[in-house]
Amino acid sequence: MALKAVTLTHVRYEKGDKLGHFLAWVSLLPVFISLGGFVSHFIFRRELQAMFFALGLLISQFLNELVKTSVQQSRPETCAVLEMCDSHGWPSSHSQYMFFFATYFTLLVRRGLGVSGRAERLLVGLIPWPLAFLTMYSRVYLGYHTVAQVFAGAALGAALGVVWFLVVNSVVIDWFPMIEESAFGRYFYIKDTSHIKNVLRFEYENARAARKTFAAKKEVAD
Repeated sequence: MALKAVTLTHVRYEKGDKLGHFLAWVSLLPVFISLGGFVSHFIFRRELQAMFFALGLLISQFLNELVKTSVQQSRPETCAVLEMCDSHGWPSSHSQYMFFFATYFTLLVRRGLGVSGRAERLLVGLIPWPLAFLTMYSRVYLGYHTVAQVFAGAALGAALGVVWFLVVNSVVIDWFPMIEESAFGRYFYIKDTSHIKNVLRFEYENARAARKTFAAKKEVAD
């Protein structure tokens, strides 16, 4: 019976190689972002902008699989040791995921969503890029992809990130009020705060106001 690994979580490194061990964890960043980031964000925040961000990443990975199965380019020779020769390598899905994420995230921050001040937007917008390049490097270092394969994934991910950001924030954003007011939106408390210039300040001030109102009502009741 032939067995096939789930490539997204199938990461190996040479025993005793500390850099390889570190890069193996870096290579799992797409999993951490998807499960730890977007799932927890949906549970606690339920923002439409983040939901469509996550949808874009899913579409990007679906397109990656279509391209891989169409091109059918082999992985490097190290695939035999990694037991990955039954899967295709062009373009790298990890690189594509991270560069889509970094591109969309940076454009979102540049738009001013939740971050005030030009310097702050620049600083926050740069956060995912070292992780994206580290992921790209890790896939080559660990032997899962060639340099050409990770650059192809990075280029495709960045391009799709730009396109999806423009689609969401030029077309889909007009549907946000309708989604908010739908039965689904009201039941799951789906919301959009992208029209608020500084979300952190807005929520902070409203939380303080609500606490003062609650304290005043409690004092009257007592």
